[in-house]
Amino acid sequence: MAVRIVRLGSPRARGEGLRIGTVRHPPRGVPKREWASRDLYDVWLPDLAPSAPLVKQALGAEDERAWKTFVRRYRNEMKKPEPARLLDLLAALSHQTSFAVGCYCEDESRCHRSVMRELLRERGAEMA
Repeated sequence: MAVRIVRLGSPRARGEGLRIGTVRHPPRGVPKREWASRDLYDVWLPDLAPSAPLVKQALGAEDERAWKTFVRRYRNEMKKPEPARLLDLLAALSHQTSFAVGCYCEDESRCHRSVMRELLRERGAEMA
């Protein structure tokens, strides 16, 4: 039992379990009924995605300083009650079942999922 952090659209790992998309928008041009079959996600959870202004900031972060500013602001967003409770829930579930959480970004080191990995680990999540 554990949570995996994945790139949405990548092939599923054996035993990965439910795949949760933590993105602001569903994939363009892909019917909802095909999200899972295309290895995107089974459940869409946009409440853990960065806000629209932060997504724009992350995409424009060209140096380490700009990226660290994004990370600080995203962490602040995740301290709000609703996302904080969702992170607590995912951390607790990771001890009971396997599932994956992800985003579309190619480079995890410049994606909010790298921060989500840290946030889940800080909450005691079982990580794959």
